[in-house]
Amino acid sequence: MKKYILDLTVAENLSLHENYVLLKLTQAEPLPEMLPGQFAEIRVDGSCTTFLRRPISINFVDREKNEVWFLVQLVGDGTRKLASVKKGDTVNAVLPLGNGFTFLPDGGKKTLLVSGGVGTAPMLYFGKALAEKGFRPTFLLGARSKNDLLQLEQFAAYGDVYTTTEDGSAGEKGYVTMHSILQQQKFDMIYTCGPKPMMMAVAKYAKTNGIECEVSLENTMACGVGACLCCVEKTDEGHVCVCKEGPVFNIKKLLWQI
Repeated sequence: MKKYILDLTVAENLSLHENYVLLKLTQAEPLPEMLPGQFAEIRVDGSCTTFLRRPISINFVDREKNEVWFLVQLVGDGTRKLASVKKGDTVNAVLPLGNGFTFLPDGGKKTLLVSGGVGTAPMLYFGKALAEKGFRPTFLLGARSKNDLLQLEQFAAYGDVYTTTEDGSAGEKGYVTMHSILQQQKFDMIYTCGPKPMMMAVAKYAKTNGIECEVSLENTMACGVGACLCCVEKTDEGHVCVCKEGPVFNIKKLLWQI
């Protein structure tokens, strides 16, 4: 898929939480095709400590408004500077990068999307795409507390939403892999994104129960095109760059101890 270097205009900057902002970016021309699970490398301007672009998942694409959304977690100088942009500012992005999620051919199959923290970001756009293909996905979203559960109304527009929180302030108390839905329902396909321990636990559950599973890895990705070798992951075909060969992988290809 062709990659673009675009100067996008900030249409809106929404504060969803003290540690998260939602950037909605647009341009005069129609945005290029982007697949669920792909990401962008976004340049951080005006920071004296940030020299590399930041890899950020494509959260949503609104074709009617010609907007691409990015959910930005504030974790350092780079993301905090990026989160400070205002309506009308210019944000330079390289996109779309990487390979997205695989669609099952049968829209009637039971599909579970499991995510935690900022790993929920790519699942919204993927949920929309699944709904458009006839699926009704089930979302299982995990967070530390209810305040960290983001975009719940948007998720509910495309499927059934279940939640867990570590402190029990919303949904079931505990981690996503402890949610009762995993014992109550049978799924044909699982997709997951979030902290690596969470993804490994989901992958173990999928493998134990004979369920196909894809994971979206969050390795450090500096260049986005497989040149810098920051994001190398060991697979059954040797070492590969997650930014180029992924970030989405079937768990059968990963040499995780599951």
